[in-house]
Amino acid sequence: MTRWLTERLASQGYAGQVALVVQDARTGETLHAEHETEVFPAASIIKLWLLVRGLWAAQTGQVPLTERLTLAAEDRVPGSGVLHELGAGLNLSWQDALTLMTVVSDNTATNLVIGRLGLEAVQAWLAAGWPQTRLVGKLQLPPEERNEAQRRGERNATIAADAATLLGQLYRGELLGGPHTALALDILGRQQFRDILARHVPRDAAGEPLFSVLSKSGELAGVHHDAGLLLLPRPLSVALLSVGGSDPREHPDNRDVTLLSATLWPLLQELGGVFGGHSY
Repeated sequence: MTRWLTERLASQGYAGQVALVVQDARTGETLHAEHETEVFPAASIIKLWLLVRGLWAAQTGQVPLTERLTLAAEDRVPGSGVLHELGAGLNLSWQDALTLMTVVSDNTATNLVIGRLGLEAVQAWLAAGWPQTRLVGKLQLPPEERNEAQRRGERNATIAADAATLLGQLYRGELLGGPHTALALDILGRQQFRDILARHVPRDAAGEPLFSVLSKSGELAGVHHDAGLLLLPRPLSVALLSVGGSDPREHPDNRDVTLLSATLWPLLQELGGVFGGHSY
């Protein structure tokens, strides 16, 4: 398909690689795709799959939403989130862990989720449904605790087509029942890192967003991803993956992030049926 985004970014001096998939969330029709099967480091958008699998475990009674997980000192890992700042012995519900994993991208909560679900079980589920998406192991572990694959340098990975498809399936109720689908969408709607897909959503005169964005971002040094549902007049499932830009900072005003968002939004506005003036 066209390389609309790639070409426009290159014309503005963007040095990295990007992949983009935009689907009609109601039908699954692909409206735009470029580099859609190119493999990227997953960063924190791997947590989309863990959220769905975690809610499936709740739905099937394997892990009730009210089940408690106790935070041990050795569970705490660095990076995004808040649990690594809190004391050992904290008791979290399963729903709390899934929520923290998503809304503040908490790495410690993510590892609790992986541990409870079982790494091999998650890997088998991914291989059956999204074979280009891989969870190698828990996040941010010290070297002595990494598994063999991690010590070989393998990383969690995904493709834009998988992320957009997962979100569309979730929106259409194909992955979870009604109450757990609603909970998943509610959690995604409360994600606090909203620097790409939500940055330029049209707003009213009071500055309130006119449309909801239910998303999960992911960042590593030089890696900036965002995948989400944009509830525009034509609801969209969008996955934007990027790596290798010129600004390695994990920061809301990262130059690559602001360029990605501003360049992408005119396309999203057109495909989503949003009309009226809006400056980028």
